[in-house]
Amino acid sequence: MSATRYTYLGPAGTFTEAALHTLPEAATRELVPLSSVALALDAVRGGEASGAFVPIENSVEGAVTATNDELASGAPLMIYREVLLPIAFALLVRPGTELAGIKTVTSHPVAQPQVRRWLAANLPDAVWESAASNADGARLVSEGRYDAAFAGEFAAPIYGLDPLVKDIADARSATTRFVLVGRPGRISSATGADKTSMVVWLPDDHPGALLELLQEFAVRGINLMRIESRPTGEGLGNYCFLIDCEGHLSERRVGEAMMGLKRICPQVRFLGSYPRADRQPSTGRRPGTSDADFTAASDWLSRCLDGRADA
Repeated sequence: MSATRYTYLGPAGTFTEAALHTLPEAATRELVPLSSVALALDAVRGGEASGAFVPIENSVEGAVTATNDELASGAPLMIYREVLLPIAFALLVRPGTELAGIKTVTSHPVAQPQVRRWLAANLPDAVWESAASNADGARLVSEGRYDAAFAGEFAAPIYGLDPLVKDIADARSATTRFVLVGRPGRISSATGADKTSMVVWLPDDHPGALLELLQEFAVRGINLMRIESRPTGEGLGNYCFLIDCEGHLSERRVGEAMMGLKRICPQVRFLGSYPRADRQPSTGRRPGTSDADFTAASDWLSRCLDGRADA
C-alpha cells in the first residue's frame, strides 16, 4: 500500500480537491484525482492508496448516493476525518461568451438543485446535462462540448475559462461534507466532539422495526445527526440505513448502543468514530447517560450479584 497517496474525486479543480487541501497532511501526500467516487475508494481497497477523499452529503441536495452506496457495500472501509466546505458556484464559459449565447450548461448532478432558481431566472431555456464532476463539466466546456458549467471559480484558470457570473447559490448557507476514508484500523481517541457512523440492516419487515433500531439510541440519550435509507438491491422494500450519531465508540453509551444494534440486526457495519469538523460537543445529554452513570450502574449490578445491593 502507498502510505503517502490519497485519491479523490477529480479531475483537478473540483470542490473535493479544494476541501482536501484544508487537511494539513495533504501537503505531504501524493494527491491523485480519479473520475469517480467508486474508483477513488477502490484504490484504497486495492492497496493503491492509503486514503480516499470523497463527498458524502450536501446541505441542499442531501446524500451523495455514490459514496453512501460504496460505503455500504464491498470490502469494508472506515471514515477517519471529515471536512465541511461552504459552496458557491461560478458560471464558467469560454472567453467571449455572453449570457445570451448560452444554450447548454453542465455540472455534477448534486450541483443542479443548488442553482436551480438562478438557472430558471437567468437561463430558463438552457439545456442541462450532467457531468461526472463540476470540474469535469468545466473541462467539457473548454473542449466546446457545452456552453457553460457551474463549478468553483478556482477551476476557471485550470481550464482556460472565464467566470461570467460569480457567487451563485440559491441557498447562501450551502455546505458540502467530505470524508477521508481508509481501510479498517484503530480509531483515534475521543476528543469530546466526535461523530460515529455506521450502516445497519433491519432483521425483517415488521411494524415497529425502524422504531426498535432508533430506540437503541434514544434510551441512551444519543442524538442522531443523520439517517439515510438506501436500497440493498435485494428487491423492493429492502433497505439499509446509514446513520451518523453524536459521540465516540469508546463512550459507554455509544458502545452499548452499537452492541444493542448488533443483537437485533442481522448486519451492522461500523464506519468509524472521528472528530466532528464543526468541533461542537455533544448536545445536552439525558440524565443517567454519562460514562460515570454507566459505571455506577455496572458496579451496582455486580453488588446485586454478590448479595450486596444496598452496600
